[in-house]
Formats: sequence, C-alpha cells, structure tokens
Amino acid sequence: MGSTASGKTELARTLCAELPLDLVSVDSAMVYRGMNIGTAKPDAAFLRQCPHRLIDICDPAEAYSAGRFLVDANREIEQIHNAGRIPLLVGGTMLYFRALQQGLASLPAADPVIRAELDAEATRIGWPAMHETLAQVDPAAAARIKPQDGQRIQRALEVYRLSGQTLSYLQATAQSSVHARDWLKLALWPSNLEDQRVRIGNRFRAMLDAGFVDEVEMLKQRPDIHHGLPSMRAVGYRQIWEFLQGRCELAEAERRGVIATCQLAKRQRTWLRAEKHLFRMDTGRGAADSALHHLAGKIPRGH
Repeated sequence: MGSTASGKTELARTLCAELPLDLVSVDSAMVYRGMNIGTAKPDAAFLRQCPHRLIDICDPAEAYSAGRFLVDANREIEQIHNAGRIPLLVGGTMLYFRALQQGLASLPAADPVIRAELDAEATRIGWPAMHETLAQVDPAAAARIKPQDGQRIQRALEVYRLSGQTLSYLQATAQSSVHARDWLKLALWPSNLEDQRVRIGNRFRAMLDAGFVDEVEMLKQRPDIHHGLPSMRAVGYRQIWEFLQGRCELAEAERRGVIATCQLAKRQRTWLRAEKHLFRMDTGRGAADSALHHLAGKIPRGH
C-alpha cells in the first residue's frame, strides 16, 4: 500500500524478482483501457517483465466499482493460490483494500436516471447545498463526506432514494462474507512530505510531456464518454478535461492537478493510519531492503 507517487510500482518489481509473487493491481483508475499516462500505468515492457492482474479490464465508458473489484480480486487471488504462488496486491485505492479485508455493504446498483436528477440538482444549487440535504437524511454520512465531494454526496443520496435506507445504516448492518486470509501489510510512507509534493509535481509535468493532454482529448472525442463518468473524475483527468473545455489555461490545469494529487495523497495517508498491523517503510532506495527483511521467513524465496 502507499500514497500516490510513493514508489509502489518499483518496489513491487523488486519483490516479484526475489519472491514467488504474482501482482494484483489495486487501483480504481488503472482498470480502464486507454488511460495510461494520467494513471502512471506501467509501460508494456514493465508489464511483460512483471504482469499486473486487473489492469485494462474495463472501458472508460463503464463505471467500475468497489463491489466489482471485490469479485474480480477474489477470483484472481484464488487463481494465484491455486498455482502455488502468493498474491501481491499493489495500489493506492484504500477503499478496495478495506473491501477485501472487511467486506462491503449490500448497496443498490447505480441508477443513471437518479444520478442524472442529482447532477441536475447539483448544477442548480451546488454540491455544498446537496451536502446539506444529505445531512438531513443521513447525518453520519454527511459528517464524514466533505461538502465539495460531489461523487460521494451523489452516491449517498442515490442509495437513499433507491432503497429508502441511509448509506450509513446499510454499511453498519452489512453481512458481507469476507474470505478468511492471512494478510501481510506493508506501506510506503514518506518521511518528508515536501519531497513527496515535489515528486508529485515532477510526475505531473512528465505526464504532460508524455502526451497526457492528447490522451484526454482522444477520450473526450468519444460520444459515450463525458466528464461525469467515474473514469473522467480521476485526479488529473478532470483537470485536463476542464482545460480542453476552455475553462482554464494549461498552466492552471497543471496547478490544479498537482494540488488535487497532493490532496489525494493526504487522504490515502489518513486511510493508512487506520490500518492495523501495518509495517511502514520510508520511501526511497532502502524500501526494498526493508521489505525483504520484514518478509524474511514469512515468504520463501525462489519460484
């Protein structure tokens, strides 16, 4: 586990070279085909050397969910175990990690009509006002969702309108079956947050140099893709989309993208603080040695 731009991919490469591990991606954006640059997806050469399961499994016009990930990841984990190897889950989508360990509430599927109605309301009155509406019906959910987090506000209100039950109630009373597994949890944790902010800024500029704008432009030209889709709400993509709409200059889109990525990293660290039995490693060259030392005796070397 680890926040964005912390070095998870490179560490995974080292561990897979030393231990009998098969990689499973835990990333809500890398599941989408055609979203390569903005997700920092490993390149083809890397993937040939170290294959990642659950990458490029979904079209950007689809809505991938934690529930779907749970089904997909459990299937891949079982296949890896059956082959006599050990799954290495790598990514920064903390909700997905939590779903694997604790299960998910049984929630109603997304409804395009309800979502369109909520989007229209939000366009008219704004997401902070929608947040006030949520606070009236589900105070517990509103307390943990920020007034600017339109995606989560929309989902909480959608669940209430579809089921008549609050999201908080359904999550609290969920009877999800969780596979009994032993977890070894490692996390890359930057000791210097300013260094991480610099890495995030450098990586975003490198994405732009690599053709990130062209990537989003190609997606934007598709008639079945719009800015409200979960894929296009991913950090970086929504800021470049705004630039392509003429709502800001490229430099401003870059600035917003870097800020949004830093905010994402902060949320990821908050999630990680709640993880129990977590072995933390500082980001940097010593992370691989630290990880291998921690795993010594727990996972046999060799393939």
